Amino acid sequence: MAPNGFRRFASDGRLITVALFLPPALLLFTFFVTLPLFDAAGYAGYNWSGYGEPEQWVGTRNFEQMAGHSVFQQSLWNTLKVIGVSLFIQIPLAMTLALLIASKTWSNTVFRLIFFMPFIMAEIATGLMWSFFFDGDYGVTAMLGRVFSMDPIYPLSDRTWAMPVILFVIVWKYFGFHMMIFIAALQSIPEDLTEAAQIDGATPFQIARRIKIPLLKPAIAVSIFFSIIGSLQLFDLIVPMTGGGPSNSTHTIVTYLYTFGIVRLKVGFGSAVGIVLFVMCVAFAFLYQRTVMRPEAE
Repeated sequence: MAPNGFRRFASDGRLITVALFLPPALLLFTFFVTLPLFDAAGYAGYNWSGYGEPEQWVGTRNFEQMAGHSVFQQSLWNTLKVIGVSLFIQIPLAMTLALLIASKTWSNTVFRLIFFMPFIMAEIATGLMWSFFFDGDYGVTAMLGRVFSMDPIYPLSDRTWAMPVILFVIVWKYFGFHMMIFIAALQSIPEDLTEAAQIDGATPFQIARRIKIPLLKPAIAVSIFFSIIGSLQLFDLIVPMTGGGPSNSTHTIVTYLYTFGIVRLKVGFGSAVGIVLFVMCVAFAFLYQRTVMRPEAE
C-alpha cells in the first residue's frame, strides 16, 4: 500500500476497525475451523473410537472402506438426487413465483411472507412436523387412510417412497429462500426497460423471457451455488424424518458421517468422510468461482 493510501486508511478509522475486529475473528476461525480441520485430517488415518489418544494407524484403509461401502455409495447418489431436485425443480419454481409476485403490492407482500415462512422454521422442527404428517398411525396420512378406508400408509418407512418424500420437503422448505433472491434481483431492474417493452407491445411472457430472466443471471448463479453447497451439507431435515432409514436408504453424506462415524464411535472413519466432504465442497466452490462467478465479477 502506498504511503498516502496508508495514511488515508489510518486516518478515516478503518485501521482501528481492522485492528479491533480482525484478530478476534481470526482467532475464532483458527480455533473452531482451521485446527479441527487439521485434526480431522490426522485422525482420518487411524482406527480410533474417540477415547484416549489415537494409536492404531491404518493409513488409507478408512478411505478404502468408505469407497467400497454400499451405504456410502447410496448416500452419494442421494446427495446427487437432492442437487438435481434443487436445480431443476426448486430453482425454476422459485423463479416462476418471483416473476409473479415481484411487484410491490400489499397482496404480493402477503404471498411472499407465506412462501418464505417455511425457510424461517428450524430444520429440526420442520423435520419433526413432516414426520408427524406422514405418520401412518397418528398423522395426516393416517387420517386420510381412515377416511378412505385404506390400509395404514407409512411412506417414511418405505424404501420406495422415503426419499421422494424427503425431496418434496426439501423443495417446500427452501424454495422461498431462492424466491427472495430472485425478487430482490427483479426489483433492482430499472422500470424503464419494462415500460419501454410494454409500449412496444411486448406481452408479460415476452418481457419475462427477453428482459427479466437474462438480467437474473447473477442471481441464478448465486442461487445455484447455495443450492449445491446446501445439498452437500444436508443433515437437519433427514435426522428427524428418517434418521437415514429405512435400511440406510435415505442417507446423505453428512448423515452417513454422523451415523457411521459419530454414533458408532468410529471417529477415524468419520474424519475420513469429513475430509472427503470438505474436499468436495472446496473443489466445487473454487471451480464455480473460477468458471461461473468470475466473469460477473469482472
